[in-house]
Parts: sequence; structure tokens; C-alpha cells
Amino acid sequence: MTAPLFHLAPGALDAAGVGELVSLTGREGHHAATVMRLQPGESVLLSDTVGRRAEGLVRAAGDGQLQVEILSVTQEPVLLPRLVLVQALAKDRRDLQGVESATELGVDTVIPWQAERSVARWKAGREAKKHAEWVATVTTAAKQTRRTTIPEVRPLQSTAAYLRAVESAGAGVGVVVLHETQETSLAEAIAALQAGMGQESSGQQLQELHLVVGPEGGISDREIELLTAARARIARLGPTVLRSSTAGPAALAATQLLLGRWDWDTGAGPLEESA
Repeated sequence: MTAPLFHLAPGALDAAGVGELVSLTGREGHHAATVMRLQPGESVLLSDTVGRRAEGLVRAAGDGQLQVEILSVTQEPVLLPRLVLVQALAKDRRDLQGVESATELGVDTVIPWQAERSVARWKAGREAKKHAEWVATVTTAAKQTRRTTIPEVRPLQSTAAYLRAVESAGAGVGVVVLHETQETSLAEAIAALQAGMGQESSGQQLQELHLVVGPEGGISDREIELLTAARARIARLGPTVLRSSTAGPAALAATQLLLGRWDWDTGAGPLEESA
């Protein structure tokens, strides 16, 4: 079984070297030492949540903390384009179901989207609480799947705000909108974005690839027009109509395969020689 992973603060592993001891304290230390009752000699993984991870052995446990000896340190490369799920708010927590699965499948960033047909709404004054719920969801899912990085959750955006953000980002952002009436495939849409990027930016790579998923009532015709005017590509994901909770994860998994990310070594390697 894979060793359990615990989160440290960003930067906590910057100076960590093989053979050094790192303290796991706070909530994570309590969970490891008191709840899981890890003992000296057991293997653990430590992550700074932003790209650096360490393999280690527990050397001491007690009082809600662990002392972990570092065996190796790895820096994960930043893969481009970063994969962004634009998830419309949906009722019955289907939006969070989609976000949770997308995190497990490797999404880099999540954008909560207040679409025109979203039945669910973040009530005024409760935006911070709802955003924190999404952050907790991606944090838990990332930890469960032993991910080194925790996806970013951006603030809630309306259609108008999202379009402004895409426009200000320029050619470095490509957008694919999943829509049931379109005949273009996801593979064709991504290929067209990559080809267009090459023509417009002297071969530079996309920085972000956005996958836009609508609510249970679908994306409105007006929104499709606005997104198309913003150079978004519209694509259909397979022959069936997927739920809002399913479309994002399915598109993300397909995109990972189309980009070849599940077929080759990402290039992550040890920063230090293993002990």
C-alpha cells in the first residue's frame, strides 16, 4: 500500500535534505500520530502542496507530532498547459462531486462559475464559506490520491467576469466549452486551439486549457455566443449527455490522454540522492 501523505506549509521542504529530520505538527501531526498511530520505522510522504514532496521514515512519534527522517526529495515539473475546470454551480452538490473527481484526475485549477441557468447559488455574504468548502474538497481529494500539489480554487465568477478574465489573459488561455449539440470532438477542439496558438504566438505553448462545464439546465444560447466570440471552441464529449458532475472529470481524463500525460514519465526527479 502507498505510504500516507501529509501536508506541510508551502516552502517547508525548500531546505530539506536527505538525512535531515522534519517535524510534522499541527492538525496533520495529530492525525498521523494520534489518529493513525504511526510508529517509528513506518514510511510516509510529505508535501509542501505546491510541487515539492519527500519520502521519509518516522523516527519518533508522540504528543500529536512526528519526527520524519528525509530519504529523498522530489520537485515535480510544471506541465503546460495547466488544466483548468470551469465548473458551473449545480444543485444537490453535483458541482462538488465533479470538482472532487477532477482533483483526483489531475486538474490544476478550479473556477466556480455562476452560469445563467445554475439553480444553485452562492448567497450574498456566504461566498467565503462556500469557497472554503470547495477548497476543502480539493484539499481532501488531493491528499487521498497522494497528489503533491493542491489545485487552486479561484473566486466565484459570473459569465461576464469569466469572459473578462479570459480576454485579459490573451492568447495564452484556450477554452473548450462542452456542449451536447456540438459535433466537433474534444480532440478536434484541442488540436485546433494548439494549432491556433502556434500561428499566433510563434509556436509558444498554451499556458492554460480551460474545460467549461455547464449546470444541469445546460449553457444558454447567449452564453455560447459570448464564449464563441471570445474564441472559445465548442465540443461534444461522446455520444451521450453527461451530468454536470460527470462531464468535467470525463473531459479531464480524456484530455490527459490526448496530451500524453498518462503515457510518459513527467520528468520529476530527486533533488537529492536517496539515502
